[in-house]
This record gives sequence, structure tokens and C-alpha cells, in this order.
Amino acid sequence: MILKMGQNMFRTGFLVRATHTVLTWVITLILFLHNTDLRKCEEQGELLLPLLFFLLVALSVLLYFAVSLMDPGFILTDSVKGSNEEMESMIPQSLTPRLRRCGYCLLQQPMRAKHCQTCKRCVRRFDHHCPWIENCVGERNHRWFIVYLLVQLLALLWALHITLSGISPSLTWEQWFRVNGFLLATLGVVGVFSMVVLLLLGCHLYLVSINCTTWEFMSRHRISYLKNCSDEENPFDRGVICNLWDFFCVCSTVVWEKIYARNTPNSV
Repeated sequence: MILKMGQNMFRTGFLVRATHTVLTWVITLILFLHNTDLRKCEEQGELLLPLLFFLLVALSVLLYFAVSLMDPGFILTDSVKGSNEEMESMIPQSLTPRLRRCGYCLLQQPMRAKHCQTCKRCVRRFDHHCPWIENCVGERNHRWFIVYLLVQLLALLWALHITLSGISPSLTWEQWFRVNGFLLATLGVVGVFSMVVLLLLGCHLYLVSINCTTWEFMSRHRISYLKNCSDEENPFDRGVICNLWDFFCVCSTVVWEKIYARNTPNSV
């Protein structure tokens, strides 16, 4: 599995991942070398805060690579055919749309799956293809994607505070920009990424709380199992608490057809 992840890293998205990693550690190095709270703690022999910050940044990088290289739930074969036949025998066919074959890879798609044009594969419970991680976000890595966003946001907000602590006053504007140039550039980059990650995290937490994917939210009118539902109806919504519990705590593959049939008894 490690070999496969390594092959994935060099086959696609290497430049994106390398840029993210280099930028992360360059910003971290700037914060440690300039006269920030981190540098002051080091000079005073108080190493706890610098160590915690370093570990938080390292954790964010590890989570980034884990989500980026993880299988998001690719459908590789029609090996699920037997389970589908068993499921179909348990659920009246009038209650759920028929499983369809992908027009690109010709594999049978379970409900909520979609073919990704970038990855050229079908993905279970497809959410979106993220250019930031150069990977799809799907059934197997979606929860880890949100955990990564949370850790990344904490690291960015802490970096923002550290950057502000290092900006020093000067007698003239020219001298001020010269003295604080690197920190001001860091402030701009960290500030922009903080807003982006905060927005992404908020949107994903909302969608998770109603058990809806980004693809379903944006393309509802084009999805066969949703286009006949009203705008406020979501056949997969089990309430906020159950949705969050299922998303973060249930790791097994979900048969969405059963949930759809149970919650939409009048569907055709």
C-alpha cells in the first residue's frame, strides 16, 4: 500500500504537493527566524510553544499527504454485483432508480457515485475533485479531508498570530516595509489561506450535517435520484446528530439505496 501511495504521488499532482509542502515550511522557517513570539520563547529557553507549533504544522502536512494519496473510494471492478443483486431482491425496484453503468469506464455505479473526469475513475459518494490535494474527495477520505481542514485552520490562525507579533514599528514607511517585508508577505499569504480554509470547512460541515455532497448540492437538478425530490427534501438526511455520527464514526460502506428506499416511499 505504501508503494502504491508513492507511485500515486509521483504520477499525478507532484508539483502541487511539492509547492504546498515547500510553502508551508518556508513560512514556518520565516516565523522561527524573525523576531516573533516563537523566537522570543526560544531565546528565553521556553521551548514548549515552539515545539507545539512545529508539531501542529507537521501534523497538517502529514494529513495533507494522507488525504492527497488516499483512495477516495474508487470503483475498480463490478465485484459488487453480487451484493447489488442481493440488495435488489430486498428492495422493491419501484422504490429506487436502477443502478446505471458509467458511460466512461463502463462500471456499475452505486447510488451517489460519480465518474471523475480528472481521475478518470468512478468514486463512491463523490463530493468533488479538489485541485489543492490533486485527488477526489469521496466516501473513504471525506472525513479525513475535514479533519485536515480543521488542523490546517488551527495552524494558519496560530501562524497569523505569530506573524503579527513579529511586526515591529519604524521611523519611516520605507524602513518599516524593509524591516517587515518577509513578515508582511507571510501575513498576506497566511491571511488569504485562512479565509479560504475557514470557508471550505464551514461549507463542508454544513453539507455533512444535512448528509449532502458538494456535487449533489450544486447539480441537484441533473441527478436522477434527486431531480424528482422537492428543493427542501433530502432522502439521505437522518438529522444533524445522526448525520454527523454516521459521517465521522461509521467506517463501513453504506448501501445508500436502502436509505433512499426507506426515506422516499413514494419515489418512482
